[in-house]
Amino acid sequence: MSQDFSHAANSVSDLLTPSRSLCQIPGGGKKRLFELIADVLGSEKDEFHPDELVAGMLAREKLGSTALGNGIAIPHCRLNDCETPCGVLLTLSSSGDFDAPDDDDVDLIFALVVPSEATQEHLNLLADLARLFSQADFCDALRGCTSNESLFETASNWNSGTS
Repeated sequence: MSQDFSHAANSVSDLLTPSRSLCQIPGGGKKRLFELIADVLGSEKDEFHPDELVAGMLAREKLGSTALGNGIAIPHCRLNDCETPCGVLLTLSSSGDFDAPDDDDVDLIFALVVPSEATQEHLNLLADLARLFSQADFCDALRGCTSNESLFETASNWNSGTS
């Protein structure tokens, strides 16, 4: 039973939940942010082991920064105990260093976790998320949100005008 997760612009609502959309949280280092992401996912998904998620995200960052530039990062990893792709969306009240290619600090993070066997889906989701987050209007709209609910609604209902 294979699912198609190849259109992130249409499936952000499939990746997120209101409880995994956190607005204006305090920034911090990568490890602290990954621990927060692991706690958020772990509180909602029994199969997650927070330490494995943090280790997976940190290992991926060692290969190269997942920051895209313009204050945006899409940290990601594959986990054995993950059943379906899922994400956590964060806007930060104070930006943090993510070793971005443009040296800008990051204030907008979409963390993506996918099943370990979902190699192609992982790549498709990352590509589509990168396209979505390259839209200045989308990022500005997310940065303008003042509540977790508005962040979730904005991200989930965004229509990029592309297919």
